[in-house]
Amino acid sequence: MEIDVEEMGGGGANGGFHSSNWKQMEGLTNGYNNGGGLVMRKRVMVVVDQSSHSKHAMMWALTHVTNKGDILTLLHIVPHSSSSSTCHNNKGSCDSSASHLASSLGSLCKACKPEVEVEALVIQGPKMATVMSQVKKLEVSVLVLGQKKPSSLLGCLCGRSSEEEFVEQCINTLDCLTIGVRKQSKGMGGYLISTRWQKNFWLLA
Repeated sequence: MEIDVEEMGGGGANGGFHSSNWKQMEGLTNGYNNGGGLVMRKRVMVVVDQSSHSKHAMMWALTHVTNKGDILTLLHIVPHSSSSSTCHNNKGSCDSSASHLASSLGSLCKACKPEVEVEALVIQGPKMATVMSQVKKLEVSVLVLGQKKPSSLLGCLCGRSSEEEFVEQCINTLDCLTIGVRKQSKGMGGYLISTRWQKNFWLLA
């Protein structure tokens, strides 16, 4: 497993999304000709952090999207203007914490599905610009983003959160297939899946 720490200075399909389309989605691959033939693989990226919903998205991507030989990239973004005094006063400690999180999540993925290549990236920079840059740079086939359950009271008072807007912006602007994943409550089970063409599709898996 590879862990890369960087600093960033700034900066289609058609039809509905249904469970029967998984085989079609899994066909989104990057081809590499090694002389002896065509090896089909794809790169799946998940934006991760310390939240439970990002971990749910990571495990969902690992079990539902990746196949043998695919590359799973875990992208952990550290904002420049962190409110944490620890990060202000001890940048090395902040970087170490971010690297440790990425490393531990990567190790978990590798243990669960060793046939998938896992890499972890820790990049400091603006969230949207960093995602757009890495999707293009790494030629990502599928981007998976975790979504937390919105607070009905907060939604009525403040509208959508910045995180919800970020996921929506990624879904609507990025060229690769972008999937928002929200784990349902224990009583319901399954996941709510959002793409550019289907919002909150319930997938019981």
